[in-house]
Amino acid sequence: MQKRKLGNQGLEVSEIGLGCMTMTGGYGQSPDRETMIQLIRTAVERGITFFDTAETYGPFKNEDLVGEALEPLRKDVVIATKFGHNIDLVTGERLGPLNSRPEHIKAATEGMLKRLRTDHIDLLYQHRVDPSVPMEDVAGAVKDLIAQGKVRYFGLSEAGARSIRRAHSVQPLSALQSEYSLWTREPDAEILPTLEELGIGLVPFSPLGKGFLTGAIGPDATFAGSDLRSRIPRFEPNALKVNLALVDILRRIAARKGATPAQVALAWLLARKRWIVPIPGTTKPARLDENLGAASLQLASNDLREIEDATAAIKVQGARYPEELMKMTGL
Repeated sequence: MQKRKLGNQGLEVSEIGLGCMTMTGGYGQSPDRETMIQLIRTAVERGITFFDTAETYGPFKNEDLVGEALEPLRKDVVIATKFGHNIDLVTGERLGPLNSRPEHIKAATEGMLKRLRTDHIDLLYQHRVDPSVPMEDVAGAVKDLIAQGKVRYFGLSEAGARSIRRAHSVQPLSALQSEYSLWTREPDAEILPTLEELGIGLVPFSPLGKGFLTGAIGPDATFAGSDLRSRIPRFEPNALKVNLALVDILRRIAARKGATPAQVALAWLLARKRWIVPIPGTTKPARLDENLGAASLQLASNDLREIEDATAAIKVQGARYPEELMKMTGL
C-alpha cells in the first residue's frame, strides 16, 4: 500500500483508510465485536495505516472498539477521531446537537485517550462547526492539546471555506473530512481549491455513497428504521431510480477494466488529487479486499474523461442528509 501526505505538517497515511463507524451500528444492528476487532487487525495486515472513528459513534462504543483492536499495533497506525457533539462525557447521553467550547474539547479528549488506549491522538477533527463558538477558540484549544503532546494533527469535518481559513490561521489544518464521491461533488466548487491553496488534505467519507456506488443497491431497495439510509432523501425509491444511472457508468468502465464499480469509484477519487485519501467503511472482509484493490486500478485519461462527461449529464436526485443534518454542514 502506497502512502499519501495529508497537509504540510508531516502526517502520512496509507492511500486508502478504513472508516470504522458502521462497526458499531449506523446501517442497522451492530456486528459482532470480536469479528470487527479481527477485521481491523486484518486491515493493518493488508497495509492500511489510517483508521477513523468518533466519540459520537455509539456514543463511545466505536472508539472503545478501535482502541482495543489497535492497542497491540499502535506504533504502526494513525488514529483519527472527532469531538464536537454535545455528549455527557461520563454517561454518553446526548444533551443536544453541538458543543465545541474549549473546556469541553479538552475534557472530551481525555475520554478519547482512555477509550483509544493511547497517550496521543494522531488526527483530531472538529466533527461539525459549532456556530456558537468562534472557530479561533476551537483551533486554539486544539493548539493547546498539540503543545501538550495529546494530539498531533488538527482537522475539521464538513466545514465551509470560511471556517477552514479561520481555523488554519490559528492552528494549521492537516485534513478536512467531508463527504465526496461521484454522487457528492459539491466540494469541487470551493472546498478543493481552498484546500489546494492552503496545503490541506481531503479525507472523503462515504466515498462509495453509503454503499450505493458499489452497485449492490437496486431501485426497490428498502432499509430498516435503524439504518440511517432510511431517512436520507437520496435513497428514496424515486431518487434511486434516477441515481442508478451513475452506477451504470461505473459498471461499464469496471467491465472494461476487469474491476468492480466500487473499485472504479475509489480509483476515481485517488486520481483526483495526490492529497485525497478516501476512508471507505465495511464490516465484511471480502469488501475490505475489494476496496483495497482500487489502489492498483489505474484509470487512464480517457477513462477519467468518460466519467466526467457521463456524470455531468446526470443530476443527482435527493439531498445527501435529512434536513436537520444538512443544517450542520458547510458552515
